[in-house]
Amino acid sequence: MSNTQDLKRMLDKKDSILKGDAERIAKQRAQGKLVARERVAKLLDQGSFVETDALVSKNGDYAGVVTGYGTVQDRPVYLFAQDFTVHGGAMGVKQAGKILKVLDLAQKTGAPVIALMDSAGVRLDEGAEAMNAYAQVYAKMTKLSGVCPMIALVMGPCVGGAALISQLCDVSIMAENVGRLMVYGPQVMSAVSGKTYGEEAVGGAKALAEQGAVALTAKDEDAAIALAVQVLDLLPGCNAEDAPLVDTDDMNRVLPAVDAKDSASLLAAMADAAAFVELYKDYGKEVRVALARLGGRSVGLVVSDAAVNDGMLTADAAAKAARFIRLCDCYSLPVVSLINSKGVVVPDVKDQAKTMAGVAQLLYAYAEATCPKVSVVVGNAIGQSFVAMAGKGNADVAYAWPGAVVSALTPDAAVQVLYEDELKAGKGDPLAKRAELEAKYADEVADGVAAAQVGMIDDVCDPADTRKLVIAALEMLSSKRESNPPKKHGNLPL
Repeated sequence: MSNTQDLKRMLDKKDSILKGDAERIAKQRAQGKLVARERVAKLLDQGSFVETDALVSKNGDYAGVVTGYGTVQDRPVYLFAQDFTVHGGAMGVKQAGKILKVLDLAQKTGAPVIALMDSAGVRLDEGAEAMNAYAQVYAKMTKLSGVCPMIALVMGPCVGGAALISQLCDVSIMAENVGRLMVYGPQVMSAVSGKTYGEEAVGGAKALAEQGAVALTAKDEDAAIALAVQVLDLLPGCNAEDAPLVDTDDMNRVLPAVDAKDSASLLAAMADAAAFVELYKDYGKEVRVALARLGGRSVGLVVSDAAVNDGMLTADAAAKAARFIRLCDCYSLPVVSLINSKGVVVPDVKDQAKTMAGVAQLLYAYAEATCPKVSVVVGNAIGQSFVAMAGKGNADVAYAWPGAVVSALTPDAAVQVLYEDELKAGKGDPLAKRAELEAKYADEVADGVAAAQVGMIDDVCDPADTRKLVIAALEMLSSKRESNPPKKHGNLPL
């Protein structure tokens, strides 16, 4: 047999394995969903994809996942794209083997992993073997966490074990029109609760974003892929290298006049070219977190939103910020914190434990992080919001704006404790007297100058110079070398 005949025979056999079921593919497209290889083609630079284990199959079906590597904006990435047209993209032994190989290669070479997820869960026909396959993938992802960035794109139903893969990734992105993420489907939830639920209520983008289960949502698959590209651009390939340094803005640009309560304007004013990617926007809204560039350098921005509950730390807001800070620290991205918070929210009695745990996670994350940390008190820094986010104990460099209030208590509460006699002895309007004493306390005891005098703040700065000062601090800290004491790992207060 000639080489030409051998090649044709081989290509025919390969095509018979990979062509898929035309009816199932048509059904997938009818639901507004792309098929696995179409998603891969949209994500990667044209012509860069190299498929691995392409012909791995079982009983005539290939493993229900496309794996391989390629480039995104000329940077190498590994990926796996589950194929819902093959047994609902369910995880089995063969699929797990292909995914594990990609994860191994990412660890060896130091490149990000993108998971394009579309799976009904586990292959029931494989029983315990399939469950063990999931366990192997979870274990490998856990070991890879903090070594190489992992991004999950939820492009269809991700039920049970598939949902957990998205949670093990650093950033999860859901396509609103087709993505569903759930531990159990609507039928189970309805049967257990006695209430009727639809897919959107159980695992839709809006519900999951509000619960903090997905970092980003997009209107469709194309937009989700575009977000993944933006996130990749702001992250390094692995923990052994730095994120790309890009000249995108004037390093000496001054800030326009910005209201300290306007967190959106603060984010835009600080970021190069006013461009940032905000994560977990609909969850824990008292704090906003975003990836951006300052002076061309990738950073994580943690910004109090004083327009929401006075920026007070809730369990959700604190846990959200803690997760984000740990992401930044994994890949040595500096953390820049802009604080305007009246401390910790007074929780319901039944929520006290959750609130304490959340704030402890935030304290832990800031304290454990060895990446450069720069803080600016733009308004209030009361109690634990100062301790965790702004104080010199947890920041390499700390600034404050004029009018900033740094105190263990809010001025009104502090006056009640410190000036009780004066309040009782006061003549005239008691409200006017209280206001006078609050102003006195804020000006003489709790302002930024007072904090700077005792070394808790490096300087009180002109708000217009904030960006320049932060960029200068980041340049100075670019060679920072710090490590935690040798240990297996700390015990994060989960």
